Amino acid sequence: MKSNLKFCVIGSGSWATAIVKILSENLKEINWYIRSTNNLEYILKHSHNRNYLSSVELNMKKINVSDNLDELISNSDVLIIAVPSEFTSSVLKNISIDISDKIVVSAIKGIIPESNLLVGEHLEKYYKIVENNFLVLGGPCHAEEVALEKLSYLTIASSNKILAKKIASKFMCSYISAKTSDDVIGIEYASMLKNIYAIAAGIAHGLGYGDNFQSVLMSSSIKEINRFIEKRYRMKRDINDAAYLGDLLVTGYSTFSRNRLFGNMIGKGYSVKYAKMEMTMIAEGYISTKKAYLINAESKSKAKTPIIDAVYNILYLKRSPKKTFKKLSENLG
Repeated sequence: MKSNLKFCVIGSGSWATAIVKILSENLKEINWYIRSTNNLEYILKHSHNRNYLSSVELNMKKINVSDNLDELISNSDVLIIAVPSEFTSSVLKNISIDISDKIVVSAIKGIIPESNLLVGEHLEKYYKIVENNFLVLGGPCHAEEVALEKLSYLTIASSNKILAKKIASKFMCSYISAKTSDDVIGIEYASMLKNIYAIAAGIAHGLGYGDNFQSVLMSSSIKEINRFIEKRYRMKRDINDAAYLGDLLVTGYSTFSRNRLFGNMIGKGYSVKYAKMEMTMIAEGYISTKKAYLINAESKSKAKTPIIDAVYNILYLKRSPKKTFKKLSENLG
């Protein structure tokens, strides 16, 4: 393994921008792929991403911004993919060179819709990324709090413990604490599922449920996450650890949570179509709800998932949020 790894961040949203900011604290140079030429030129001129985390002043002396993805990848050892799951496949298809020898870090919170695979599984099947060179970037961490340099926590998961520690060290700074884990699949699933429960929390808030119900909803959610993951990949894990429970809580309760905001609008009576139109950022829990529901429904060994089922019924079967949550509330606790 090289001592001085070169990093490339792929994506231009809030999470990608936050990652670039964090890495610039430790690295001398970062490659950053920006698809939009207009956005790229603006960042070069103003040292800000005008579309996301616009208050963050970027250290452009350390950041090499380009819209030439193949060139950036050729000059990088570590690829950090930070794009919404529904766009990941199309972005990866823009790569025309072999990346099988690269270290890949997934900062994606969801399943790849086109293949119905976790990111690691998708990369292994279609891009020959070996397990030993794949890592997952977990939370709990909000891009908006990174922008404010508020103390935040990250979890780097990989089967390669030495590599995980090396990558984690590049993220650690005065406002970021990074730890490692070997539960790659569990954290991939947890990162996807917590967005569904954040939508549920938002729906409850929109319907007028109070803090007492929210606390029961969140405690039931972490139990449901554990049941779901255990059916997919059984190993020794502490579900109350920050990468699971911590990430769930911050996504379910925070005012920065786009999934909670999306759910809040649904609870207040917005249609799914109108709520999505009102959102300035993507609520990944919308697609994750359908994927998680179908994965569980088609599994030979199903987990008990009343919260996922309730959110699915509201978002995809157009069931009444009020009636659905009334029934759900009778089965929680």
